[in-house]
Amino acid sequence: MESALTTNGQMTVPKAIREHLHLKPGDRVKFFVHPNGTVVLLPKLPASALRGIVKTTKHATLEDMDEAIAAGATEGHRRGRRR
Repeated sequence: MESALTTNGQMTVPKAIREHLHLKPGDRVKFFVHPNGTVVLLPKLPASALRGIVKTTKHATLEDMDEAIAAGATEGHRRGRRR
């Protein structure tokens, strides 16, 4: 695939590439230039796109956190680590 550059420095991203990257009008893209001269084009995703990327299996309660803190403090004290 290829695209021509206009005199204004603009070009059309081929439809197959737009569909592959799920680009819509108004979306932004980032260009990365590698040391070997190749260029990579990636969609710029909003932070909300990261939601759900990390799967959790257990939600800690405040009580769980307090117990873990107390256990860590006790363990550190037993090893002679005082802060």
